[in-house]
Amino acid sequence: MEVTSTLDIQKVSQILKLLGDKTRLTIMKLLETNECCVCEFVAIFNTSQPAISQHLRKLRDAGLVKENRKGQWIFYSTNKENEYYPFIKELLGYLSAQDNLITDLEAQGLRISCE
Repeated sequence: MEVTSTLDIQKVSQILKLLGDKTRLTIMKLLETNECCVCEFVAIFNTSQPAISQHLRKLRDAGLVKENRKGQWIFYSTNKENEYYPFIKELLGYLSAQDNLITDLEAQGLRISCE
């Protein structure tokens, strides 16, 4: 991993702690190539809406994801303006793709489309 500048160890430690949770890490990997709403994550992870909202809140509070309102839906995406984004992108590059989860969601007719 080639990092062009040094990063604050305290902040990196907090980011790694957040991403140490499998659900949050998977969310970040999915958001690397997709924009998703809470209800899609509820279906993907087969868990409650409040649980997913808590994961997203933690990622948002850390500045790792951002929200985009489309009508009644709030969609989440990776915050590429975050100063730690290059580090996170590099880290996510080592993980296997999770796009099959989105494909499965589409096959079940559960993918949200606001277009």
